[in-house]
Amino acid sequence: MLPGIYEFSWDQGHIIFLGIFYSVVIVVATTVVIALFRALRRSSSARDSELARWHADFEDLAPKDRRCRHELSGEVASRTCENFFSCRECMQHQAFVALAEAAPRPPADAEVPPMVAGFALPADRLYHRGHTWVRPEEDGTLTVGLDDLGMHLMGKPDRLELPEPGTRLVTNGTAWRATKNGVTVRVMSPIEGEVLAVGGESDDWTLKLRPEGEKADTRHLLCVAEARPWMLREVERLHVALATEDVGAALADGGVPVDDLASAIPPQQFDEVCGMVFLEP
Repeated sequence: MLPGIYEFSWDQGHIIFLGIFYSVVIVVATTVVIALFRALRRSSSARDSELARWHADFEDLAPKDRRCRHELSGEVASRTCENFFSCRECMQHQAFVALAEAAPRPPADAEVPPMVAGFALPADRLYHRGHTWVRPEEDGTLTVGLDDLGMHLMGKPDRLELPEPGTRLVTNGTAWRATKNGVTVRVMSPIEGEVLAVGGESDDWTLKLRPEGEKADTRHLLCVAEARPWMLREVERLHVALATEDVGAALADGGVPVDDLASAIPPQQFDEVCGMVFLEP
């Protein structure tokens, strides 16, 4: 007998059975709705899938590889980033910026050394911790490239997968892929924008982007003063990871590193080193 049927009468068994039945129906329906929502959200745009992957990779990074930019610049003794290197959503970053703006500034004509441990660090661009850089151009576009350490590590790639003009890049998503010594590396985009043009080998494989909005949001990128201690720490990490006589000579402090570090790195270590440098555990 079911409710609504002639001569039906409720008893304890009916209540228990129907309670369990409808509870199961609600749980199954809720699970299906949540699964559909997540699937739609993940497939709605490349941005969602790219960021989901980056968030998963970021959580796999060791704490020593997630040092806050304000620790690197000496503003705080120790701080681990928990925001995927995205200072845009970090309230503490805004507080640090306010303190820095109130502090005395160095003279405008103070020179910034253009090299760090043998690697070039031009002052006309901003740096992403995936070893890419962004240079704002006078026409409002952005030029994106691989920094000097990344260029020396990859040397001349065996294969490149570059984005087509019209492709929309997202911050911390994939900008392009490079294969060297059988290892394929994902190079992260330092900023969002539409690809306008792709440079060739003579242009060091740079990309030309049209930024989103009237002005590119670069709050998460490092200025050259912040990039200097960060690059120095990156070189120190490489020294520790590649503590062999041959590679040590290729990374000599104060000297000029070899153009193709991959040739000096044992093949079994190259994959691990690329993962460390390009933030791909």
